[in-house]
Amino acid sequence: MKGSEFSELKAFICVAEERSFRRAAKLLRMSPSALSHTIRTLEERLGVRLLNRTTRSVATTEAGQMLLDRLVPAVKEISSAVRDAGASQAEPRGRIRINLPRIAARLLITPLLPLLRDKYPRLSLDVTIDDTVTDIVGEGFDVGIRSGELVQQDMIAVRLTPDLRMAVVGSPDYFSRCPKPLHLEDLRQHQCLTYRWDHTGVLQRWEFRGPEGAIFVNVDSTITANETDFLLDAARKGTGLAYISEQLAKPYIERGELIQVLNEWSAVFSGFHLYYVNNPYMPASLRAFIDLIKSDIAKTCTYW
Repeated sequence: MKGSEFSELKAFICVAEERSFRRAAKLLRMSPSALSHTIRTLEERLGVRLLNRTTRSVATTEAGQMLLDRLVPAVKEISSAVRDAGASQAEPRGRIRINLPRIAARLLITPLLPLLRDKYPRLSLDVTIDDTVTDIVGEGFDVGIRSGELVQQDMIAVRLTPDLRMAVVGSPDYFSRCPKPLHLEDLRQHQCLTYRWDHTGVLQRWEFRGPEGAIFVNVDSTITANETDFLLDAARKGTGLAYISEQLAKPYIERGELIQVLNEWSAVFSGFHLYYVNNPYMPASLRAFIDLIKSDIAKTCTYW
């Protein structure tokens, strides 16, 4: 296809979508008369009328609509390919806004920062720690990380981790004073440290899994906080039992600072997923960040 022929087709698309030679000419930075001549040349070359014109309106003919329906996706794909080719030659730069819960920031993003700095020094992250479920599009974020079961269905979601397990943990000092719980009902006799959702004030439920499904235990929450690290530190100091992510507690369990109990009842939730809007015109900076986290998360994180 000659360059002039492609220009004629783009001009036809613009007129058909705008339904006006005057508006289309302004968008194409042409005079209305030059645009009209271009469309006549296209119709003569194809041997078919594509547009019906009156003094008040412009509309596609049946043949013109058939051509338009096939041209629009093709032209968009060509434009996207040209844009991506150019973007791939440029060094990714700019700011990526990401929304994620505290545990994901600590376990997934923090270990990735040195690699991000070395590979893309002109790329910056704007990280918002948010344990609530946020509309990332409405709030202006580029990407989010959440448990898979919380990701909106109209998003592209990429699994980053295996499923998550919850754990009941306490320190050796605490268990020297209080017997380890052997059954779920034993938790009612213990001092418990419970997470509180910041925006609603609702306490996290202590949920477990039994042969017949979910089991919820109402514990005596002697301390509540909207900060997971605070609850973890309180458990390490012997204040009580904490109900937190097993991945978060794992290093302290391995060092003997915490002891996990009731393992056989641990609840399992969908693992963390990176999610974002399906955008055919994704900036090179965002594509680079997504590709980096998808390919290197397993290498940089030792908790899974």
